[in-house]
Amino acid sequence: MTTLNSISGSAGSLSQFDPQALPVNAAQAIVLQWVTPLAQSERVPLREALARVLAADVISPIDVPAHDNSAMDGYAFDGAALLADATDAAAARTPERATLTLNVAGKAFAGHPYTGAIAPGACVRIMTGAPMPAGCDTVVPQERVERGGNAAGEGSAAEPVGETPPESITFRADAVTPGANRRRKGEDLARGNAALRAGRVLRASDIGLMASLGLVDVAVKRRLRVAFFSTGDELRSPGEPLDAGCIYDSNRYTLGAMLQRLNVEPIDLGVVRDDPESLAATLKSAAESADVVLTSGGVSVGEADFTRTQLQALGDVSFWGLAMRPGRPLAFGRIWSGGHPGAGRAALLFGLPGNPVATMVAFYQIVRPALIAMSGATPQPVPLIPARCDAPLRKRPGRTEFQRGIAERDAQGQWHVAPTGSQSSGALSTMSEANCFIVLAHESGDLDPGDAVDIMLFDGLV
Repeated sequence: MTTLNSISGSAGSLSQFDPQALPVNAAQAIVLQWVTPLAQSERVPLREALARVLAADVISPIDVPAHDNSAMDGYAFDGAALLADATDAAAARTPERATLTLNVAGKAFAGHPYTGAIAPGACVRIMTGAPMPAGCDTVVPQERVERGGNAAGEGSAAEPVGETPPESITFRADAVTPGANRRRKGEDLARGNAALRAGRVLRASDIGLMASLGLVDVAVKRRLRVAFFSTGDELRSPGEPLDAGCIYDSNRYTLGAMLQRLNVEPIDLGVVRDDPESLAATLKSAAESADVVLTSGGVSVGEADFTRTQLQALGDVSFWGLAMRPGRPLAFGRIWSGGHPGAGRAALLFGLPGNPVATMVAFYQIVRPALIAMSGATPQPVPLIPARCDAPLRKRPGRTEFQRGIAERDAQGQWHVAPTGSQSSGALSTMSEANCFIVLAHESGDLDPGDAVDIMLFDGLV
């Protein structure tokens, strides 16, 4: 962990710090200040490396490409012949000298290179990806040549692959320049250079790149262990009878799905009843087994909201609330498995609000960047896209709001957005209907139709 004395101390040092209504950007800064990236790593097969965090630079053991090769189907030859022909043509000033005729010595395929000698005035029929024959540095596309005296004409194709090549080809000397259509050895990646840098979240293209280097496995950070549970006597799991006054627990399923998108190791601890002893035991057990603990519910000021009391007893708490809607009641701190600060194993804790949409907003805006950083990757801000609102938006200055919206582009490419009806923090259906957050800045107030706003698209986020 960082060398600061306590999480609460670091938060209190901020100007205008209010632990009950911390601005979103200040909360994000505090959380990231207390994140320590994982140190442990493991090697996994390439097929299991997607979305894992690269633990060390991947150094290329080979040149890519491994040899000079052709960038297209055509004829390989020594480009110096073009320069000699150009000089002769200038001296003779005859149209005939503006063309070049070469004898075809053989063929070169990818995996089956041409190994013979190339005499002056000769060329080799070559296919895309085939190694350049010794003495050749230029490829004229097959569409640019006339074959064996037959008037194929510019733009026509050469003989089909597998047929005997023509005895000669003729083409205009200005149809190609020396060195054209050749990929150089190591042009994409040179042996000994870094192909991928540590801290990268591996994508499909990265897996292919490592395979192209002949690698079979790769060092990645171990998965972050994240324990999560919901609190409340009223909660029932799907499949259980729904007693009077009870509701089904959606937050654990939402949290599990959001964690799955981040490729962490989730630890579902179920539903914890509104009982201080049960809650304390669950928190201590979670701190013993996980790097991060997420709770849902119990951090407001209700009589049965015991999470807040237990956090104060078991750990070090930075803040309890944000100047954010939805998601105002949010606790962040650190807890210890031994039951009091400094005893046993420590884990970061996020006490998320109980309302479903508030839980999701708090996760995306505060928790997600922290989990990415702890996993060893560098959090990248989700892009904000300028848009025009097509409906009036109610907004109170002094808090950041993330309203649910439906965004689309008009014929001119301008983004437009409208809210998805009810903005209640319990209306999960409108979150499912939306495709973006309408991000309303801390200091902004009400907006009229046509006003400029920022949107945060769900694609790539949720």
